[in-house]
Amino acid sequence: MERFPLKSSVSKMGTTYQSVYKKGTTGGRHGDEDTVDITTGPREVPTTPTSHGTFQLYDHGRSSNASANSYIAQYFSTSTGDAVIFTGMQAGDTDEIPGIGQYDDFHTIDWQRDIARDRMRHRYIVKKRQDSIWNLIKGAHDAWSGWVCVLLVGVCTGVVAGVIDIGASWMTDLKFGICPQAFWFNREQCCWSNDEITFDHGNCSQWMTWAQLFGESKEGVGAYIISYLFYIVWALLFAALSASLVRMFAPYACGSGIPEIKTILSGFIIRGYLGKWTLVIKVVGLILSVSSGLSLGKEGPMVHIASCLGNILSYLFPKYGRNEAKKREILSAAAAAGVSVAFGAPIGGVLFSLEEVSYYFPLKTLWRSFFCALIAAFILRSINPFGNEHSVLFFVEYNKPWIFFELIPFVGLGIIGGCIATIFIKANIYWCRYRKYSKLGQYPVTEVLVVTLVTAIIAYPNPYTRMNTSQLIYLLFNQCGISNSDPLCDYNRNFTDVNKAIEKAAAGPGVYQAIWLLMLALVLKLVMTVFTFGIKVPCGLFIPSLALGAIAGRIVGIGVEQLAYKYPKIWLFSGECSTGDDCITPGLYAMVGAAAVLGGVTRMTVSLVVIMFELTGGVRYIVPLMAAAMASKWVGDALGRQGIYDAHIALNGYPFLDSKDEFQHTSLAADVMQPKRNETLSVITQDSMTVDDVETLLKETEHNGYPVVVSKESQYLVGFVLRRDLNLAIANARRNVEGITGQSVVVFAGSPQQGAMSPPQLMLARILDMAPITVTDQTPMETVVDMFRKLGLRQTLVTHNGRLLGVITKKDVLRHVKQMDNEDPNSVLFN
Repeated sequence: MERFPLKSSVSKMGTTYQSVYKKGTTGGRHGDEDTVDITTGPREVPTTPTSHGTFQLYDHGRSSNASANSYIAQYFSTSTGDAVIFTGMQAGDTDEIPGIGQYDDFHTIDWQRDIARDRMRHRYIVKKRQDSIWNLIKGAHDAWSGWVCVLLVGVCTGVVAGVIDIGASWMTDLKFGICPQAFWFNREQCCWSNDEITFDHGNCSQWMTWAQLFGESKEGVGAYIISYLFYIVWALLFAALSASLVRMFAPYACGSGIPEIKTILSGFIIRGYLGKWTLVIKVVGLILSVSSGLSLGKEGPMVHIASCLGNILSYLFPKYGRNEAKKREILSAAAAAGVSVAFGAPIGGVLFSLEEVSYYFPLKTLWRSFFCALIAAFILRSINPFGNEHSVLFFVEYNKPWIFFELIPFVGLGIIGGCIATIFIKANIYWCRYRKYSKLGQYPVTEVLVVTLVTAIIAYPNPYTRMNTSQLIYLLFNQCGISNSDPLCDYNRNFTDVNKAIEKAAAGPGVYQAIWLLMLALVLKLVMTVFTFGIKVPCGLFIPSLALGAIAGRIVGIGVEQLAYKYPKIWLFSGECSTGDDCITPGLYAMVGAAAVLGGVTRMTVSLVVIMFELTGGVRYIVPLMAAAMASKWVGDALGRQGIYDAHIALNGYPFLDSKDEFQHTSLAADVMQPKRNETLSVITQDSMTVDDVETLLKETEHNGYPVVVSKESQYLVGFVLRRDLNLAIANARRNVEGITGQSVVVFAGSPQQGAMSPPQLMLARILDMAPITVTDQTPMETVVDMFRKLGLRQTLVTHNGRLLGVITKKDVLRHVKQMDNEDPNSVLFN
């Protein structure tokens, strides 16, 4: 075949290509030089190549190691028309082969490829905007679709959170009694219509306990036994319903969901985890499990629920629904909205998304997360589920300044919080591992019922474990005043003047009794939370952690307060306690302790402090909260490397490369790549394998993708093709292209050699990524790990002098990291 150059400079999507025309002698004048305009955008690929000729476009100045954004086109000139193919991606909105660009379940996404596809789609829309008014409207819709999507996510999250709060508070009170006038009222709402002056723990005459409904008095042995039985029966009923719903309809709705959300946001696909069934069952199951009195919270699962809403609503906007990397921007904003409505803490939600769950968080996502959290908090405030003027959960009334000396007990609380958190994490992971590998895991509903029964039996006798955990935290955060009748506030005080400052006083017998009950509650809650977190109902960890810390903090606070009462003149209190006013606030210690345990369990710092002061309204106490959070994190890191979410990610074997961990070993890419030096590498040649050969390779191997090389002998790298794309393309060609048989040659690149009698060739340049990320065999693994983290790679190809040696996948990297850290490399289960 004679070749004649045809030089033309082609500008396409901002990239200039030099094209070299290879022309057959059959049609065309020898020696002609001509300019061909191929800027008309992609059209249909010809079904059968002809011998008339082939255009190849090369992007000068870019190596094959450039980003996946290099658009290399192949141009086929046929007797029926011309076509431009953009390799690996397409400018328009339509995919020629259905399903290309999507991923299989339990696979990692290719961030670079998806972001490049989105950039190309965006350039195409911008280019088409000048063509017509309709295209201009489509361009505008594309520009604002991200904001509209997060607006919808915020509104829906706020509404769902309101429903959960109202449902959970009503059903929690149902364990104690009912409002006969209006059964849908909880205890507080039932007593609103009452004109009685005294309102002691909601026990007004309108509200009837189950004992009263059965004709017993409020007090007495009979009443106690009836109330006890009803408490246990309702708890078992709610827990059984929740566990059964989860088991039958949505197994993914169990647990807190934050470890999985972190993994999904890092680029992993778990089909159905953010689906509509999971959403519905998580909402209903969460209301039931919180109401059952189990030691769990509804705050963690709110992040999962918001992410489900984000995923479902993103399908209304193809820009996000069809592109997994772009969808994760919406999911990051949704996670922020989840924390925003869980705690009434919009800024804390944004910081939580940034610090704890998100992997890729550009500035645009920060703004959208802020907007989404704002809308969600506004909607929840409009619904007003708590029925008070505060949208925050545990609003505190005090604003006394703290004494400089108090930093010592605050840091001490941080250390205590770190120790409690470490005990909890180690025990919980041990129990979850036992559940996973023993027969216990086969009986999820039975386990839930046993845990609920034990919790209900031991919780009821102690008033601090019987009450709702949120009410307990509120009680511990509060300051003792005139209206408090709890034993915690049994001080020897005479309240003569309401407006007068509260004076220091000796603790009465009620306080000491309350301290013993609180110590018992601390042990019971810690043990029950270890067994509860991980059972097959929706369960969060924020509220139990806050409760553990608040109990420890309140006990320490009372101790310091009594010290100041006994020795007000010593230098420690710097004279501030000698005036007779109460200078130590035990509620503040409870707040600091709560932050310390939650910080130790989750290893949050910045977002934790912001959530705590948004939660309580105590802006003045930022420094004590920061000191405790930092001390707790240091102690937690010293005693155990991982927070609870990272530990559960490792336990489940999810492919999560934590950006916070450092790789400190000296291995090279050649040590990690597959296959090893002496083994054979599965490759596809660019133009010499038949459809049968490719299908045999696909059957015999299970790799997610295959390098494409010039030939088996030379092994020079041409590009990379995904297994899923290959399967789809071959199936599509067999259906739609006449004459494709098992003997058809598969051509990815190079000039097609068409014989007279041979079946038509299968042109697959469209699905070939001609710019795969490559490293040399001598690249340090430290650099490779950084590339996987920062570029979100799925795999990288290893070359030596331009020849292909092997492949490193994300799974290989994770296994290598585990091996180097003397852990079991086989614990990484997924690709």
